[in-house]
Amino acid sequence: MIRGHVGTTSKCRPIRFIALCGAILAGFLALARAQTDCADGNGTLDTAPPKGLSIEELTHKFVAGEDKVQAARAHYTYTQDVLVQTLNGKVADGQFHEVTTVSYDDKGKRLENVTFAEQSTLRGIQISAQDMDDIRVFMPWILASDQASEYTLTYMGQQHVDDLDTYVFHVVPKTEEKNKRYFEGRVWVDNRDLQIVKLCGKSVPDAPKPKKKNQPEEVRPTFVTYRQIVDGNWFPAYARVDDTLNFRAQSVHVREIVKFTGYKRTGTTSTASKP
Repeated sequence: MIRGHVGTTSKCRPIRFIALCGAILAGFLALARAQTDCADGNGTLDTAPPKGLSIEELTHKFVAGEDKVQAARAHYTYTQDVLVQTLNGKVADGQFHEVTTVSYDDKGKRLENVTFAEQSTLRGIQISAQDMDDIRVFMPWILASDQASEYTLTYMGQQHVDDLDTYVFHVVPKTEEKNKRYFEGRVWVDNRDLQIVKLCGKSVPDAPKPKKKNQPEEVRPTFVTYRQIVDGNWFPAYARVDDTLNFRAQSVHVREIVKFTGYKRTGTTSTASKP
C-alpha cells in the first residue's frame, strides 16, 4: 500500500498493503519475514468435518451470511482511521495518519469525507492511491455471493478464536484477471451467525519486479482484520499490519493500524455496499 521510487537507499520505496498475514501462514502465503501475528487468540485447529451439515451447505450458508453483511453495511456511516508508521527498531521514525468519514448514497456508491490528514513523514516508503484502495477493499473484505464464484473455498476445520467458535476456510482466487486484485488467505466464520469474524491474508497477485532500478518497486504485506457485532451483523472493526518489507536496496519495518468505528445507521435504501 505504498509507492515510491527505487534508486538509492535514501529514495522512497513503493509498497502496497493489504489485507496481509505472515509466517504463520507460510503454508499458503509465500511472504518472507512477515511478522503480523495471524495466530493471536487462536486455539488448536480441529480438522474434523462440520456436524449436522455438509461442507457445501456450510459454504452456501456462510456466503449468504456475508450477503447480509454487505447489504446491511451500505445503510451505515462510519469512520475510517488509518495510521501507518515506519519503525527504526521499536521506535516510529515516520508516520502517515488520515481520518475519513465514509457513507453510501441510495445507489450504494461509497462517499468519503477526509476530516483529518497530516503530512506524511514516512521513511523509505510512500502511500499510493492503489494502496488506499487496498485499505478500502481488502482490509474490510466481505465475501458476498457477487465475489464468491471467483474463489476456491477450502474447508480447513474448526477453531476457537478468542471467545468464539469458528469454521476456518482457506481462500484463493480461481484465476487472476489482468489488472485485477484479489484476496488470498484464511477466514474465520462464526459457527452461529455464519459470518466472517476474522480474516488474515493479502491482496494478490504480487506486483512484478521492476526491470529498471529507477522504476517504483511494490511490496504487499499481510494483514489481519477483526470484526465486531453491529445491530446483529459482523462489521469490519480493526485491521493490523506489522511487517518487514524487503526491497532490493533495503528492508523497511512497517506498522499499520486501521480502525472502522462509529457505525451509525442512515436512511439509505441501497442493497449492496460497493468499495
